[in-house]
Amino acid sequence: MSVVPHHLVRWTGLAGSILLAVAAFLGGALPDGDLRPTPLKIWQGQYGPLIIGCWLFGTIAMAVAWWVLRDRVPSVRWALVTAGLWLLPFLVTPPLGSRDAYAYACQGASYSNGINPYEYGVSTLPCPWLDTMSYIWRDTPAPYGPLFVVISGAVVAATGSLIGSIALFRVLAVASVVLTAACLPVLARRCGVPVERALWLALASPLVGVHLISGVHNDAMMVGLLVAGLAIVVAWPGRTWPLLAGGVVLGLAAGVKVTALVVVPFAALAAIAGGFSLRGLLRDGTPVVGGAVGTLIGVTLAAGLDLGWITGLSHGNEVIAWTSPPTAVGQTVGYLVLPFGLHVDALPVTRAIGMVVLAALLVWLWFRARHREPLWHAALALTATVALAPLFHPWYWFWPLALLAATAHRTWWFSAVTVYSAFHVLADGTGLPRYTKTVGAPLMTLFVIWVAVRLVRSARAARRPVPAD
Repeated sequence: MSVVPHHLVRWTGLAGSILLAVAAFLGGALPDGDLRPTPLKIWQGQYGPLIIGCWLFGTIAMAVAWWVLRDRVPSVRWALVTAGLWLLPFLVTPPLGSRDAYAYACQGASYSNGINPYEYGVSTLPCPWLDTMSYIWRDTPAPYGPLFVVISGAVVAATGSLIGSIALFRVLAVASVVLTAACLPVLARRCGVPVERALWLALASPLVGVHLISGVHNDAMMVGLLVAGLAIVVAWPGRTWPLLAGGVVLGLAAGVKVTALVVVPFAALAAIAGGFSLRGLLRDGTPVVGGAVGTLIGVTLAAGLDLGWITGLSHGNEVIAWTSPPTAVGQTVGYLVLPFGLHVDALPVTRAIGMVVLAALLVWLWFRARHREPLWHAALALTATVALAPLFHPWYWFWPLALLAATAHRTWWFSAVTVYSAFHVLADGTGLPRYTKTVGAPLMTLFVIWVAVRLVRSARAARRPVPAD
């Protein structure tokens, strides 16, 4: 097998990022863009073929360049320089792949004007930039944590304009990616993973430039704080005050997106000095859990907010896309009974089953992690959370990707999911799954069945007694 020269990989990925930047300027998620786009309308519009071509070939170039070096990165310096080069074009582009940046600004405008975004949609103000937001989110409460609501309000109050707000959100996203880069090596060394490989997988993937930097998704902030909190915990196990500080940082991550709480029980295991014991868990895990929960509660109270983000999270279920496995199974059930004249909405059932399976899986992973590597199991817990949630957006995959990059010894499977996720939305945020559901949902359902069969066979094989010599 021939080896692709490193310099060729570097410039191929950079060419891809430049093509995507061109797509962003010509047909990204622009403030005055079409709020009800379709792939056909994009193709028939001005520069349509050029926009789709730049998006497609740019994504392919970045994905292939990232993939081919996933297990043979030359050095830490090379990984950081190359990832930095690839991110440069995204610093100055309009938002790519999503209109969430405008939702952040509108929710910030609501909060800065004394309106609780957990109780009222942004149309209540009304937001001065309401016409930039997708219709579906205008009357729904904010699904984000209290810390991010406060940050959004501060951003809007400081800038006073839509463009200025997006620019400041982008600065925060870049700072969050830098924080991830600074702290990820601590986790990689703990798990025996090459640092250069971990940094490459986490920072150079096509998801980072498109969705975190250009799209300014707050997932960058959540993951940056999450990785920082875990790094503090594993650097000072058994030390009460550093563990409390690590818990506080994890609580701040949950204050951005509550999903970060999934990792806290595993962080409590990682905090134990020496082997697992109940006494050690109470002694070393309590500062971590207490710091995280106390910080989340404290930020909520300090912001003058309540737990309304729970209601906001439920509104995400209004989006139906086969990229979520439980949603795909529900869609497929509906398709299968249509020939019999039945119209069945199986989504509530399959999504509820997904939540039950997730809860059981998280408990099982935690008990399994007591005598194994907690960080690896934390990565698996985030993977399960993303896979079994009712809704999947490509930027969600960055949650587990950052931890998998630093803890996993086999990279192909989560690298494949990363590449697959990179092609979900067009430059302006048009979701392709919406237009491929009759094919995508059954294929995803078959994949779920295949994975389930594999897991059952693996469990049975693990229980078989080893024959004596």
